[in-house]
Amino acid sequence: MTTSPSPSPDQPPLGPEDFDALDQALDAMREHDEEIPQWEFCEGFMAALVCMRRPVEPAEYWPVLLGEAFVPAQHMEFAWRWKRRWRETEEGLDAEVQSLDDERAWQPEVLDTRGAVAALPQEERGEIADEDVPSFAQVWALGFMYAVESWPEEWTPPRDKEAAAILDEALDAIVALTEDDRGKPTLSMYSEDGPPSVSQQRVDDFGDAIWAVYDLRRLWRSQGPRVETLRKEATPGRNDPCPCGSGKKYKKCHGAG
Repeated sequence: MTTSPSPSPDQPPLGPEDFDALDQALDAMREHDEEIPQWEFCEGFMAALVCMRRPVEPAEYWPVLLGEAFVPAQHMEFAWRWKRRWRETEEGLDAEVQSLDDERAWQPEVLDTRGAVAALPQEERGEIADEDVPSFAQVWALGFMYAVESWPEEWTPPRDKEAAAILDEALDAIVALTEDDRGKPTLSMYSEDGPPSVSQQRVDDFGDAIWAVYDLRRLWRSQGPRVETLRKEATPGRNDPCPCGSGKKYKKCHGAG
């Protein structure tokens, strides 16, 4: 089976052209399956997978994200860029950074769609209302939580109370972004001189969500994969009837020897 090549460690970070290509590939897939998401959703989904307690193989996550019909070998460029972005995400989340302004810090690829619409000329904007357009980072957060909900057993709170509190707080920070931004728009994340489209509270919440992903990556790496509990069935007493139905005592039947 033909697979996409693994990205080399010295591969440059994905640029705007790469993210455009990813969205174009998804647009093409959507012509055959209307459930195919946009890249921002995939970006959030990927971040959750990178954080998750156990590694999830592509054969397991592709059908969840892109449907049973998705065949990576038929979408080589998409799969190649996916792998590059995956590596970038891992490297960014494993970097010891104190500020999100650090060039090594991981930053989700999100779009201020409301800002993009607001920047259009009035005749092109038409009747589009803010409530019809996703809030900043909302689609990303929905993608992240979709992965969490798809593998709930991997997000079960640890027994340790402190670790469980970290998990709850981190997920709450991400869930907050799944809600609409109802604050007063004060700035544009689309362009420096664009009309205000995002509230300051939303920007602050976005920063909190990024740090939350860092916390989740560290938490699950420290916990390691779940250990399955093996349950041994109770063995009959030696003088009890054998469960095979022979009518003999267990010690004279399957318990002999």
